[in-house]
Amino acid sequence: MDSLAAAPGTGPATSPLPVLRARRAVASFGSLPQDRTVIMGILNCTPDSFSDGGEYDSTESAIAHGLRMFYGGADIIDVGGESTRPGAEDVDELEEQRRILPVISTLAKAGALISVDTRHASTAALALDAGAGLINDVSGAHVHEDMIALIAERQVPYVLMHSRGDSRAMDSLTQYTDVVADVVRELDEIRAKFYAAGVKEENLILDPGIGFSKSAEQNWELLANLHVVAEMGNKILVGTSRKRFLGSLLSSAGKAAAPKERDDATSATTAIAAAQGIWAVRVHDVGASLDAAKVAAKLVAGQSARKARLRAAAEDAGQ
Repeated sequence: MDSLAAAPGTGPATSPLPVLRARRAVASFGSLPQDRTVIMGILNCTPDSFSDGGEYDSTESAIAHGLRMFYGGADIIDVGGESTRPGAEDVDELEEQRRILPVISTLAKAGALISVDTRHASTAALALDAGAGLINDVSGAHVHEDMIALIAERQVPYVLMHSRGDSRAMDSLTQYTDVVADVVRELDEIRAKFYAAGVKEENLILDPGIGFSKSAEQNWELLANLHVVAEMGNKILVGTSRKRFLGSLLSSAGKAAAPKERDDATSATTAIAAAQGIWAVRVHDVGASLDAAKVAAKLVAGQSARKARLRAAAEDAGQ
């Protein structure tokens, strides 16, 4: 039986798991759950992430945490080698690739479906070759033509996120007439470029970009109206996990809650998103959000069951 014993950070002395797991068949996009919101676990292979900077910046620690999330129920592992927190500096593409490619390769061999969080077409191409099955790009309005061409050529799932500027400029770009309508319109404008290049509709996933070029109140307005974004017709991914607007909400004595103190609030936003039929959420705490997604799925099923029963009763009464 194959195992992960040879993978860095997964041997008997270093495994985050008490028992090595048998290698699974590599997951596919088509095998993702259809009866609940998909859970995408965040794996930051960076020294400067706002939420867990430095914890997983070695190949071994990143693989170990990726396995914990995978075996803990994550449907997708989103691997990134460049921080996108406000004010973060750009990372050289070669350094980004050094950080993430060995992690992607090992986790894919373990059977995980891997998303790569990158703005760079060269990194995306190498990640796909290493076993990734999904590209997650925060570039938004500044998406590079090379990335569009790559997605059209490979025809792989791609997350198009709404953003107006890079990490250094985005906090100054929060002027909207109606944040929900404006995000939908701006996403549609960028989406058209992908369609024009030949990207298939089913391969394009939209992300409203919570926290990117939005104020706290604008984030809440978007979160309350995700169903409007979903009306665009594509799958929708939402990322609220540990973000500043949650820290501000949970502030005490004028001090925002620390990132890791925001996980309970994050799971609440997962339930809100899932209840609106959102395809996937991107989170740090996989277990709590998986539970929230399951609860929301039952809530939606209960609503549907009652509507169906009332409709059937009305039809019977009309006969």
